[in-house]
Amino acid sequence: MVVEPKVKGFICTTAHPKGCEESVRRQIECTKQYREGAQVPSKVPKKVLVIGSSTGYGLASRIAVTYGYGADTIGVAFEKESNGKRTATAGWYNTAAFEAFAKEDGYYAKSFNGDGFSTEMKEQVIQCIKEDFGQVDLIVYSMAAPRRTMPDGTVVSSVLKTVGEPFTNKTIDLRTNEIKEVTVPAANDDEIQATVQVMGGEDWKDWIRALHDAGVIKQGAVTLAYSYIGPVVTHPIYKEGSIGQAKKHLYDTSVQLTKEFADIGLKAYISVNKALVTQSSAAIPIVPLYMSLLYRIMKEAGLHEGCIEQMDRLFLDKLIGHVETDEEGRIRMDDYEMRADVQKKITDVWEGIDSQSVQELADIEGFWDEFYQMFGFRYDNVDYTEDVQI
Repeated sequence: MVVEPKVKGFICTTAHPKGCEESVRRQIECTKQYREGAQVPSKVPKKVLVIGSSTGYGLASRIAVTYGYGADTIGVAFEKESNGKRTATAGWYNTAAFEAFAKEDGYYAKSFNGDGFSTEMKEQVIQCIKEDFGQVDLIVYSMAAPRRTMPDGTVVSSVLKTVGEPFTNKTIDLRTNEIKEVTVPAANDDEIQATVQVMGGEDWKDWIRALHDAGVIKQGAVTLAYSYIGPVVTHPIYKEGSIGQAKKHLYDTSVQLTKEFADIGLKAYISVNKALVTQSSAAIPIVPLYMSLLYRIMKEAGLHEGCIEQMDRLFLDKLIGHVETDEEGRIRMDDYEMRADVQKKITDVWEGIDSQSVQELADIEGFWDEFYQMFGFRYDNVDYTEDVQI
């Protein structure tokens, strides 16, 4: 069929198989180019497990370690294949493309599709590691699910709300480019707890314990999870909001993992990454306006990075050899975003921006380009008028 983008709110319900393949190809080329200029030691992780490997930072991580380290990878994701009438999800096509490229280039790449929270998935992956790897020396935890089925069968869902009091500030309606005020309600205790259960460190710890107990983590291995802090203007909705409580739990889990698994020398890190367009960030009030301003300012300063540029710099510059961290032991990939000059420019613009000036001051087109490219659209060398096999 001819596949076109169908956007409802901030969700695209279609994905383009050739566009997703092009996205993966470009990310691979980016890593290859970055690898040529990097000083990569001979001793780097070679057997890598990526939990949440089909889109965004997880996919970029898998590409970066494969083409940056020369690593073999196992990926875990939960995506939907095509039913013959509707396309598969972007993550399904991304994974198929990555596996094809990796195997063509001589790398092992195997993917498991299903609920990464489940005991059954952990058991399947452990069996695969035993048979094909023996042990893994890097575990990347990049799960970004909206809900989780708990061991007792109950389903808990995360919410994007404040903690304590509602918060009102500017946002942008990306469909009309209108600047308006929005009020984000406060979460109750049950919603906060559920958000922590879905997006905190509980499942990360479950994975590490299961892998450790099965003896498939190599001595001196590293595990890594991703987080975000952001500027003061987004703190009520992000850092101090319900999702921020989950991210605090994730950080605390990293500290606990390093202590609990000292017997095998495991090091657990949080990488604080830059704000980027994702399916969830596009729907968070206030954040799209901030990101549109950030994109313009960082592009003008030559500092803008997408997922793959962030992950190349993380894995090829910051995670090998002496690991560079802040005073709390976190790896700061948001260092360019949080530069004083970048944040000052955003602050200077924020109060005065309105519907008339937003096109001039914000990179709205760049925001939408990244949104559509997540689903394989808006690549200039892909013919979107041709029939494709879905």
